[in-house]
Amino acid sequence: MASALLSNPTFALQPSAQKVALQTNYITNFDFMNQYLPDTYEKEFERYGNRTIASFLRMVGAEMPSNSDQIKWAEQGRLHIKYTNCSSGAALGSDTATFTVVDASITSIAIRVGQTVMIQNNTSGVYNKAIVTATGAMTFTVAFYEAAGQAFAIYTQCTVFIYGSEFQKGTLGMEGSLESEDDFYDNKPIIIKDKYAVNGSDMAQIGWVEITTENGATGYLWYLKSEHETRLRFEDYLETAMIEAVPAENGSGVAALFGN
Repeated sequence: MASALLSNPTFALQPSAQKVALQTNYITNFDFMNQYLPDTYEKEFERYGNRTIASFLRMVGAEMPSNSDQIKWAEQGRLHIKYTNCSSGAALGSDTATFTVVDASITSIAIRVGQTVMIQNNTSGVYNKAIVTATGAMTFTVAFYEAAGQAFAIYTQCTVFIYGSEFQKGTLGMEGSLESEDDFYDNKPIIIKDKYAVNGSDMAQIGWVEITTENGATGYLWYLKSEHETRLRFEDYLETAMIEAVPAENGSGVAALFGN
């Protein structure tokens, strides 16, 4: 979206002493907060943007120009790991249990002997704390800290989270090491367009605002209601397209938006 009148849009508006529609007193993005509370606008809006997603991206420098049909990037994996689909064949009240992790995306789990874990029932919220005594490719054996033993029934679906480790004095250190894996993604940019056309009769939609600027100048600024609504609609599309993205047809990733 570009200014309807100015070839080089600028914020240096000059109010007119009379209600005359000029290039210099047209508000291309009318906002009551901008016009009536300039001090608030400078202190708050200039710092945080206009509270839209697009403005947030501009403020944090997350916008990027693109002339490519596909963009690829990498993200480092998480430092702390949890597994949300694991279960034990041990009965309620058992002192020890061997859990199996079900996750088709991995071939081995990142749980090591000596680590302390929290194991929670996915439905009821009941949990145990335990120490890992043995591990396999997709299994780990624990000894529960609680005297009552395992707090849930056999084969209950649970989530396990590593929160620390415990070793006896004089024992060897942690066996093995972990490194965060890189995840690679790709997506495609999309282009959003909208249009507002004006003719002679549309000039009846002019709205006038009488203001007093910070330097003491007084006068009138004007704006076109339909142009303003077109801009708002375009910005709404901009936000919702960034939130409600859809997978690309070729399976290459999620559709993304890059402003310019």
